[in-house]
Amino acid sequence: MNSVKEQYNKEAIPHLKKELGFSNAFQVPRIEKVVVNAGIGKFIKDGNMLKEITEGIIAITGQKPLMTQARQSIAGFKIRQGLEIGMKVTLRGKRMWEFLDRLIISAVPRIRDFQGFKKSSVDGSGNLNIGIKEHLVFPEISPENVKNIFGFQVTVVTNARNHEKGLALFRALKFPIAKD
Repeated sequence: MNSVKEQYNKEAIPHLKKELGFSNAFQVPRIEKVVVNAGIGKFIKDGNMLKEITEGIIAITGQKPLMTQARQSIAGFKIRQGLEIGMKVTLRGKRMWEFLDRLIISAVPRIRDFQGFKKSSVDGSGNLNIGIKEHLVFPEISPENVKNIFGFQVTVVTNARNHEKGLALFRALKFPIAKD
């Protein structure tokens, strides 16, 4: 099976040039980066859980996550400004393409009751937002060693300027988009 990058270069660019009416291959929308976010707000007090989430994200993405801090205090959630409440990884280049291969080829088919990504998962700027409830769907994670299951968000950022072009890009790359 072709990798996502090969598929983009060999099939998607010519297809999208014809479909969207572009004369130049550089006008075709492309994937710029992939951002993986995990919220750790409820695990702030548990150092072991933070370590487990960090190790899980490193195993899944191949990169150490950056801790994100709260921008403002929210008393109802017991969050203070500057408190570390999440972690994120930004993937570009080779790591991005490898992650997309693993996501589409091996992780997504393992999601329980998966019917495809909704069209509404592609936002107005052409970016795809995916919520993954269990990190166990990735083959890098062995279920025997996992004590707690966590979820995270994957955002595939494109340079498409609208929903239609982004949707056309993901369909050309054979992302499992539902037919609504």
